[in-house]
Amino acid sequence: MGYASKVGRARVSSKSPQALAICDRCGFTYNHVDLAWQFDWGGASLINKRILVCRPCNDIPQNQLRAIVLPADPVPIMNPRTENYAAAETDNIATSAPTVTDFWTGIPIPSTTDIVTQDGQNLTTQVIGAPVGLDANAVMPLYNNVQYGKLLPVVSFFSNNTTIITVTCSSPHGLVTNDQVAIEGAGNTIVDGFYSVNVVTATVFTFTVIPVVAPQSFLTSTTRVITVLVGLPYNYTQIPQTGIMTPEAAYLPDYTWVNNNGDTIPWINNIGSTVPWVK
Repeated sequence: MGYASKVGRARVSSKSPQALAICDRCGFTYNHVDLAWQFDWGGASLINKRILVCRPCNDIPQNQLRAIVLPADPVPIMNPRTENYAAAETDNIATSAPTVTDFWTGIPIPSTTDIVTQDGQNLTTQVIGAPVGLDANAVMPLYNNVQYGKLLPVVSFFSNNTTIITVTCSSPHGLVTNDQVAIEGAGNTIVDGFYSVNVVTATVFTFTVIPVVAPQSFLTSTTRVITVLVGLPYNYTQIPQTGIMTPEAAYLPDYTWVNNNGDTIPWINNIGSTVPWVK
């Protein structure tokens, strides 16, 4: 008749006897010399978990419990020469365009283009077009104690036949001038985008778009006006105006010019396109 071993996975020898022990993890019997302490990471060093385990039960210390020890900062060098970023980011920009001449005399008309920043400090061109890479759904919700991505309670959202759009809220909006908002889902996509605001009252603010917008309401069931914080170009205090400006809209005069025969005189604009004079 056979009998099961009572010493489990231990070795028994009458010439070299060794003590038996139970693995604290699996419960099998082993020789005591074959059990080892279980160690694991605890901060910056290994700690003894105070359990004796067999070889199969002995786990590799888990690195997720290990503290990351950052090395010391490099020793600064003597007499450093760093980049003057303020001077490097200041551009001296000039404009160039085809020569415009007077229709009757043929005398060149000098350009009257002014190149200034919004705060008048450095020469730069006014950026036109929707800012690249901005997504209202990717706005960080909290910066210090200021909440962004906050939906404003808009009850009125309209234009008055100018480039200024007026927004009215049902409760104080909490904005100050040059705070930023993102517009999406408006009744006219021409006003969708990111804007710096001009506060009128505690519940009313305005923002400016490039094209003149006919009087209309933009408020729909899908309109969302939320607070945002986006980076600005160097030395800018506002998000550059967004929108599409056509050459005709940029350069057409505000009156009609006709010759002695009653014919409309074409006009060559500053970018070399022929457009009619209009009123």
